Amino acid sequence: MQNKIRSFGILGGDKRQLFLADSLVKDGYRVMLGGFDNLRSIGSIAIADVRTALGYSDAVLLPLPSVRADGSLNAPFSESTLFFDEEEQELLKQKPVFAAMKDRLVRAYPSLKSAGVYDYAARDDFAILNAVPTAEGALECAMSAYEGTIAGARCLVVGFGRIGKLLSRMLKALGAEVTVSARNATDRAYIAALGYGYMNTEQLAEVRRFQIVFNTVPTLIFDRELLQNTDGDTLLIDLASLPGGVDFDAASALRIDAQRALSLPGKCAPKTAGEIIKTTVFRMIEEVNW
Repeated sequence: MQNKIRSFGILGGDKRQLFLADSLVKDGYRVMLGGFDNLRSIGSIAIADVRTALGYSDAVLLPLPSVRADGSLNAPFSESTLFFDEEEQELLKQKPVFAAMKDRLVRAYPSLKSAGVYDYAARDDFAILNAVPTAEGALECAMSAYEGTIAGARCLVVGFGRIGKLLSRMLKALGAEVTVSARNATDRAYIAALGYGYMNTEQLAEVRRFQIVFNTVPTLIFDRELLQNTDGDTLLIDLASLPGGVDFDAASALRIDAQRALSLPGKCAPKTAGEIIKTTVFRMIEEVNW
């Protein structure tokens, strides 16, 4: 890829960003990590404070999510809670910033509203690619928590979006008995054509006879009423982004094994997830012709 960007400052993040940094270096880019002070070294990649990494770079890469709810940088490898001060915000405004959940970043730092902040996580190509490690991570969660085999298990997948489609296919390939809950007629036709059972999400009044349930819908589906009509020995795995689709307090009171499974690509497949971020950002760079 030929472009004007030759160096990246990677600020905050988890193992995804470490693999991303390694991949960029292998491609010939200069990389400096900021917000990783718990790491002494990572090969030949430089580790510095956030301000140094900002000043060093032609472009900035922020993690997913870029900032926490309190506005601090999402930097689990840092010993400190990191906020962008005024000087750092000015540096961010001087170069392209590739972020995830841009709206949250701008709410925390209104001065960046007019800056060149580009949300890679809002793109369809990123979401589609990221659905694969998410679905695989969901299977890993189920295999770890469920005492039986996936083969032969009665599974319900709530939602037939990107993740629901891939997860249903993977479950079917492993020999599970798959039912999918969706809303519209088009999804119902696809579900039938693929050989899955069907339930209407809008008419879910009870969830019976399923051993594993995966929720992918980011609205409250499993409220107390539905949980009261869910078998107590059901394993419920919520893949939806916060606030999620499960009332976990009610599930706990009803002694239903409900598990929140967030950021699965970073936990289960950080190398692939880092490559997906790089691929998406490079496409964005090419589109703008930096």
